[in-house]
Amino acid sequence: MPVYSFEALTAEGQTRKGVIDADSAKAARGMLRGQSLVPIKLEVVGADAGHVVGKDGLAQSGRRLQRRVFNANALGVWTRQLAGLVSSGLPLERALSSLSDEAERENEHHLLATLRAEVNGGSTFARALAQHPQEFSSIFIAVIGAGEQSGNLGQVLERLADDIEEQQTLKSKLLGAALYPAIVTLVAIVIVLFLVTYVVPQVAHVFASSKRALPILTVIMIGISNFVRSYGWILLIILVGAAFAARLALANVLFREQFDAAWLKLPILGKLARSYNTARFASTLAMLAAAGVPILKALQAAADTLSNSAMRTDALDALILVREGAPLASALAQKKRFPALLAMFARLGEQTGQLPLMLQRAARQLSAEVTRRAMQLATLLEPLLIVAMGVIVMLIVLAVLLPIIQLNQLVK
Repeated sequence: MPVYSFEALTAEGQTRKGVIDADSAKAARGMLRGQSLVPIKLEVVGADAGHVVGKDGLAQSGRRLQRRVFNANALGVWTRQLAGLVSSGLPLERALSSLSDEAERENEHHLLATLRAEVNGGSTFARALAQHPQEFSSIFIAVIGAGEQSGNLGQVLERLADDIEEQQTLKSKLLGAALYPAIVTLVAIVIVLFLVTYVVPQVAHVFASSKRALPILTVIMIGISNFVRSYGWILLIILVGAAFAARLALANVLFREQFDAAWLKLPILGKLARSYNTARFASTLAMLAAAGVPILKALQAAADTLSNSAMRTDALDALILVREGAPLASALAQKKRFPALLAMFARLGEQTGQLPLMLQRAARQLSAEVTRRAMQLATLLEPLLIVAMGVIVMLIVLAVLLPIIQLNQLVK
């Protein structure tokens, strides 16, 4: 049953806005008139959003671009809230209705009202979620569908919430580790550009009338300053063009796979990327397997979460081997881009019949390794960046001071 957001006039001439469930726009207007309201505008909320129905009943076409209702953090909170309500025995339709009533934002209220109406109309929850692909990923929908089929929707929602929160925690740690070096680098670039484009030219202007030879460091710095001031915009254009060309090249599937494969061979960043992608792959595979999703479908969905295309290719190759009858551990062991830890835990899981649990343990161990490597890298970069910035600033300052020192010596 569609959900409509409406704008109507009361008998006193005041404007009232809200949402209403109805089979059609005509039925929605009739229900509003039954409440002594004069409908001004009706807008379908959900999959058909963007079609506005005016007073004449004609749909005004034009799908509007809308922001996502849930970001990753909000989705985790909402999933946790829904899991708590469903696990306590509350019917899904009532749980959605409760969350819809408590929603603070209008777009969230409309989305949940749409889901509630679709579920109330006989649709499965997974099918209702599938109507909003911009909000819910295919993995999220697949896990929900498996939970509905097994009758353990509450437990599945808890696992989903745990997985979303773990992924966000890992991303936050990586962002925190990279934030300080990024800030130091940005500040260093700004300071150096200021010194080179403003301070050094001032010094050059002061000593321009002097017929004495300037120190070699000052001459070099003045040359760099003149080059940056004269051709800086050309360098900027070259950098922007190089970035655009790199983006186009990475859009090529073959080049992207070769680039990602080469990236994995880097000494520190390669190991970090390998561990991060494997942790995400193992966590997704564990969640899907625990929810009862068939292993082939789970492997396909888990492979789609890999940001490294070379590792994604290996995961799809492993999927083919499993389809042909090979054990999961054996298929993963043949793909050297995945850490041996993953194949070892998969083998233990297959031997003990606890594959989801073992895969989750592998994911946690790999996540801990990612965090450790990221912190080590940040700890190493911080002093190096500070030292590099200090050396550059020192050279610029020396280039400014050396002519002054030379002049003082001549005066004496």
